Amino acid sequence: DKDKDKDKDKDQDQDQDKDKENGKGKEVEQNNGKGKEVAKDENRRVGPNDFKIFKMLGRGDVGRVFLARKKGTKDYYAIKVLEKKEMIQRKKIKRVMTEREILATADHPFIVTLYWSFQSESKLYFVMEYCAGGAFFRMLQRQPDKRLKESSAKFYAAEVLSALEYLHMMGFIYRDLKPENILLHHSGHIMLTDFDLSKASAMPVTPKVVKQMVDAKPNMTTNSFVGTEEYIAPEIITGYGHTSTVDWWTFGILMFEMIFGKTPFRGKNQEETFDNVLHREVKFPDNVEITKDCKDFIRRLLRTDPKKRLGSAHGAPDLKNHPFLKPVNWALIRNQPAPLIPKLSGPTDTKYFRKYSPQDSDLPEGITDLSSDEELEVMKKRSRKKKSAREGGSSSSNVDGEQEVADDQAPKFSRQSSRFEEPGVNEANLPEKDPFRKFKSVDKSGSKTSIAKNS
Repeated sequence: DKDKDKDKDKDQDQDQDKDKENGKGKEVEQNNGKGKEVAKDENRRVGPNDFKIFKMLGRGDVGRVFLARKKGTKDYYAIKVLEKKEMIQRKKIKRVMTEREILATADHPFIVTLYWSFQSESKLYFVMEYCAGGAFFRMLQRQPDKRLKESSAKFYAAEVLSALEYLHMMGFIYRDLKPENILLHHSGHIMLTDFDLSKASAMPVTPKVVKQMVDAKPNMTTNSFVGTEEYIAPEIITGYGHTSTVDWWTFGILMFEMIFGKTPFRGKNQEETFDNVLHREVKFPDNVEITKDCKDFIRRLLRTDPKKRLGSAHGAPDLKNHPFLKPVNWALIRNQPAPLIPKLSGPTDTKYFRKYSPQDSDLPEGITDLSSDEELEVMKKRSRKKKSAREGGSSSSNVDGEQEVADDQAPKFSRQSSRFEEPGVNEANLPEKDPFRKFKSVDKSGSKTSIAKNS
């Protein structure tokens, strides 16, 4: 295996030498302050053929996500590939444009970084930061009783709140907060992803100071019926219109799930779940002890009346001023050691992602130069070794005393709930010849200025 890795590094060095000989003038820049180098080609735009694909990380109804390495470098990315035809048929063009706008303009340590976006005749591509820990939801499922200690939940709640506050400052309502849409960086910190259900404010945000904190609530009301069944806010169910306070409801559900290992209003079916959301007060399980401040924090977030909900007055500062989060050092949290740190054998270790069969992970058209046979063989050998090592079924410890369930004991669990999406414009009948003409290419490979996470 060591010989194979040496051959792989030799191939990468040869790629770099060829680039220099061709006079492409590649400039090395610091990426995201992490000491990670990214080769930036100044003479041409980055496209599909600049990447070598390894394996599929996930899939949705209109696209897939792949682990890839940029040729001539040792840098790995997650490439989201969306089918234009599927987006037109499913009326999702407007959503992908909103997601591109958010990712192209966002620069925050707890929001996934977009480095490049481009398109081919049939596909759209988002080249994003690779978060090797996978979905936060899967990491929660690996924990004993599928939950975290209160101190760990507070840590991740603070990071999520920081990201939501930033989105609201930008003038967006997230609307789909849930563990599945939170990624775990290899450092153990989190990043929000999947912004296709986000809604832009029709009016500009006007921040103001509230007790030395910035109040920046998007000034808009929308009647869209969107979200995920167990996380959906009561005002969305009733259809009376909703504002940014829906994000504080979903934040409360997330807090509950992190601490108790389940959501508070889940019923036997959708009808019962919605009835619980509208009419039942939140009840805390007796088998888990939490502080009074934590209970009060969750209760205030899960008030059915959005006008009485914590955060309705001034947004995120209301939550930060609550006794539960008052002790958090917001300026330093991104530099603190995280409670859950993924244990990885190398950059291509994808054990925290769902495994797909070769038939499911056929490669996207346009990415022609795939991983070499040698690279794939190394990956297969590593996979066989890991499988053999897991046969003991032992558990491993993470930072902060959290216990991670061994891979072979981890539950094969997926949330059985609907994702509600607002009706889109009938884009199949749009008069313009190219509905994706407004999808502009993005190159942010050297622009990330957010403070680095611990690596």
